[in-house]
Formats: sequence, C-alpha cells, structure tokens
Amino acid sequence: MPSRGLGIACLIVFGFSLLEIGVGLVSGSLALASDGLHMLTDALALALAWGAQWMARRPPDARLTFGYERVESLAAFVNALAYLVLLGWIVFEAIDRFRSPHTLDASLALPVAILGLLVNVGVWWALHRDGDDLNVRGAMLHVMGDLAGSAIAITAIVVSAATGWTAVDPLLTLAISLLLLGSTVRLLRDSSRVLMNAAPPGLDLERLSAALATLPGVVGVHDLHVWSISSGQPALAAHLHLAPGADWVAVLEHARSRMAADFSIQHVTLQPEFAKPI
Repeated sequence: MPSRGLGIACLIVFGFSLLEIGVGLVSGSLALASDGLHMLTDALALALAWGAQWMARRPPDARLTFGYERVESLAAFVNALAYLVLLGWIVFEAIDRFRSPHTLDASLALPVAILGLLVNVGVWWALHRDGDDLNVRGAMLHVMGDLAGSAIAITAIVVSAATGWTAVDPLLTLAISLLLLGSTVRLLRDSSRVLMNAAPPGLDLERLSAALATLPGVVGVHDLHVWSISSGQPALAAHLHLAPGADWVAVLEHARSRMAADFSIQHVTLQPEFAKPI
C-alpha cells in the first residue's frame, strides 16, 4: 500500500522549503536559504518515491509480467544518485563559505530555522512508522539530510550572531555530509542489488541448493537463480534432476514448503528433469 506518510511529508516539505528560501534570502542567511533549496529538492524526491508506490500497485500485464513492484527499488536508486549529487553541491558550497563569510539577520532567520527542524522531525516520524522498505528508506535519507541541514542552519545562525565566527557553518556541513554519505552508499548498494537480480543479502546459496538436492526423489540441482522481485520479496527458479519414478507433485510440494520455512521464499518456480532409464 502507498505510504500515507510519504504523501503528507511531500506536501509539508515542499511548502516549508519555499518559506525557508524566502526568509533566507531576505535575512541574508545563506545557510537557511541553502537548507530551503535542499528541502525543495527533497520534496521532489519524496514525490518520486510516493509516485513509485502508487505505480507498484498496478497488476502484472503482458509487458511487465512480474508487475510494477520493482519501480520502488528504481525510485530508491534514483533518489540515492540524486542525493550523491546534492551532497557534492553541499560540500562545494561549504568549501566556498570558508572563502566568503556571510552575515545574517538572526532575529528573522532563527525562528524559521527552529521551526524547520521541528517540521523535519515530524516528517521523519511519519515516515519511520511506514516500515523499512527501500523506497521509504530513500525518502528518509533525504529527510535525514533536511534534519542535518536545519541543525546546521540553527548552529550557524546562533554561533555567528553570538561570536561572529562563521567558519562553524562549513565545518559542520562537511562533518554531516560525511555521515550522510555512508547512508547514501548503503541505499545505492541495496537498491542496485535488487535491480541487478542479485541474491538477497544474508542468503546462503550453497545451503539452499543442498536443501533442494536432499529432497526425496531429487538427485541434482542446476540453473539455480535467486533474486528479489522487490525489497523483501525474494524469488527462486531452478531445474531439479529427479530419480526415475519420483512423484513430481510430491517433490514440488516439499520444495515449496522447505523454501518458505527455511529461506522465507514464497515465489518458487521449479522445472523437473527426469533421468533417462538405462
């Protein structure tokens, strides 16, 4: 089901991003304006993730016989790539601020920055309740970036107003960007595994093959493939070499039960191959 939290988060983030950009430009707070631009980009990412969830509900058809569920992994992958680009831009801006310090009107910028932090906490909480699939993880990655951006903006405004030291803004920006880079790379890795039909993480393929090969009536396994149709939905296809006289219906039932019980694989496609009599 599409995440209600994603839809709400998209609308909230989009509206508040416009407010932060406007106040940031008026007050002279580049940190706040940058955070607003960051939120605007994330609103588009949230819209992409939400749209992907609606698309994934479509049933299989003649063109896409597996259905549209993998579009969620594709959206997560695109979101992670976009976030890598955004991180690069943030790092560039942080380095540039070392060379070009800026002054700001703290009385105007600080209340909006604090409100932005509270908004992002609420959005993160709404998404956190919706599970841990790749698509929601991609959306939460952007919201975590917004949280970091709000914290940076607040710190920069307070420290700059109190001490006149503006270098704290780019320093914190670089530190947070390094932390977010790890989450971005992990999301890229997980979503690309689904798109590349890689075996689900943590699955012992040798143990799985042995489980099939030791079923009553089975003498060999080949052309074994295990992949994920979407996040958390593994699938299996294999050829089973059967002994003469083996009951294929019974073998198939045993195999499906074993795959579901031991490996949490519900989508199982098996092809029998009977040994030729000598």
